[in-house]
Amino acid sequence: MRAAILTVSSSRAAGASADESGPALARFAKGLGAEIAATQVVPDTQSEIEWALRHYSDTEGCDLVLTTGGTGFAPDDVTPEATRAVIEREAPGIAEALRAASREHTRNWMLSRGVAGIRGRSLIINFPGSPKSIGEAGEAIGEAIPHAVAVLRDGVGHRHDGH
Repeated sequence: MRAAILTVSSSRAAGASADESGPALARFAKGLGAEIAATQVVPDTQSEIEWALRHYSDTEGCDLVLTTGGTGFAPDDVTPEATRAVIEREAPGIAEALRAASREHTRNWMLSRGVAGIRGRSLIINFPGSPKSIGEAGEAIGEAIPHAVAVLRDGVGHRHDGH
């Protein structure tokens, strides 16, 4: 399973501060058994986020494209909009699980607007922007991701009753 890690942050893209969330997300992906094909920091610009998502899904053929940042309420938080613009099918259960996992850690859990979806045979998931939140939310979906990637890669569906 090949993964790309995309940090969405204008200040980090400009070099104003160190990216801690991208490396945290890469550690999470490695813990799932993923090979990190690429890491990139992009500004909070919808067109640049869309380009990166398409590039890692289509050109680089990554099975998994994980983003961190840009999912809140600030005017420049456009990661969900960029993700929706490039995915072909939404995977709402993943985003719901990420939010639900955050509930016990922050009273503002419902302010996350992150989405998840499928583009071709790639799974794209918007994670929260803080390293601590990445770990907390990642626990909720970690077991499902390799299975989801295998289904997308192999093109074989499954039944939800365990068979």
